[in-house]
Amino acid sequence: MNDEQLLRYSRHILLDEVGVEGQQRIDAAHALVIGAGGLGSPVALYLGSAGVGRITLVDNDCVDITNLQRQVAHTTDRVGSPKVTSALAAIGAINPHVQVQTVCLRADAALLDQLVPPADVVLDCSDNFATRHLINAACVRHRKPLVSGAAIRFDGQISVYDTRCEESPCYACVFPPDEGFEEARCATMGVFAPVVGIIGTMQAAEALKLLTGVGTPLTGRLQMLDARVMEWTEVRIGRSSTCRICAERGAA
Repeated sequence: MNDEQLLRYSRHILLDEVGVEGQQRIDAAHALVIGAGGLGSPVALYLGSAGVGRITLVDNDCVDITNLQRQVAHTTDRVGSPKVTSALAAIGAINPHVQVQTVCLRADAALLDQLVPPADVVLDCSDNFATRHLINAACVRHRKPLVSGAAIRFDGQISVYDTRCEESPCYACVFPPDEGFEEARCATMGVFAPVVGIIGTMQAAEALKLLTGVGTPLTGRLQMLDARVMEWTEVRIGRSSTCRICAERGAA
């Protein structure tokens, strides 16, 4: 690391659990972020400021004025721009040393099979069940750790699905695709702006923990936030013997 990097990341390096070696692991890492909106904004900014060497941002949407209440990577003068382009500018303004690849496409199975294998960690910042299940399936196929977050109204949730560990559930173990969960969208249900910041920041923290090996990840634990009373609930989650996505992983 050069002198500028030692200064830039000095507050990480001062942490005994991180140090120079941990920061070098962050610098060598590649994070894939699906979604550059409410959750993806803090994820992208914190991964970029932390010095993750390569970040791939995937989103096919453009910045709308209704996004600005919570999507902190975007600005008024970038309304109408692709979200990935806007987030690229935001990351670059904080840390010009990070390599950012932008993909202004909807994340389908074929695209995910291209983008997931080279990533060290995948962060699901999408806003619908169909995309979440596609991301999960790709992460299971390619044995990549998945940091999954969601937020709607005053509620948020986060977990880590790391199928490199045989005991770890995948997203579909907890939220089966054929269960018919009711889709909730910010455009119709609303969302309390700080909730996406809280969950997105936690996603970034879990990703950095996975990349550095620091602490204990949220694997096997689903944390849920009720911001009305600012109360967290944690539920232990395990593999489902009937999960079709996990069927080829072998026995837990």
